[in-house]
Amino acid sequence: MTPETLEGHLRGSVTINTCLPCQVFWFDTLESLQLSPAAVLRLFTLIGGQVVKGRPDLHLRTGCPRCATPLQLTHDFQRNTKFQYWRCDKERGRLIAFYDFLREKDFIRPLSPQQLAELRESIQSVTCANCGAPVNLNNKSCCEHCGTPISVLDFRQGERLIAELRQAAARSSALAPGPDDETDEDDLKR
Repeated sequence: MTPETLEGHLRGSVTINTCLPCQVFWFDTLESLQLSPAAVLRLFTLIGGQVVKGRPDLHLRTGCPRCATPLQLTHDFQRNTKFQYWRCDKERGRLIAFYDFLREKDFIRPLSPQQLAELRESIQSVTCANCGAPVNLNNKSCCEHCGTPISVLDFRQGERLIAELRQAAARSSALAPGPDDETDEDDLKR
């Protein structure tokens, strides 16, 4: 894995680990929550720059990179979107696929029953965005190989999310003290 230092909240930095061939991030405990809006945008850009050809099965991982404890597959919700990751039982961190990171950050969402019905009228099969396996839409609404539900990249939602992240990043930059801003003891006493 390759370390990637990103901007964190409150002028701190967060160093996460990425594996581009595996299409995964490793977040030590709570690092995902510490990412600034600019850091989330940076990770979206990193993901977008990858050629998607499917990724290896992650359930074959040997264990936590910090303590070698076997990782546990964990299912979670963010807003109305399900996502999954592999977590260390000793709470040292989690491994999350790019696809599930996008779901966690609400960039990709599942199809509604109506949208799925409309899709079935015009398409019989799609490729799973998570693992690359074919999904027969006539009788399934999720991938038989990895269990990922058929999802859609909602461009309007994506544009809104990116705009919100850019605005939040700009606000953070504007509020951060610059190199010329010094606080002396008298300022602290007031």
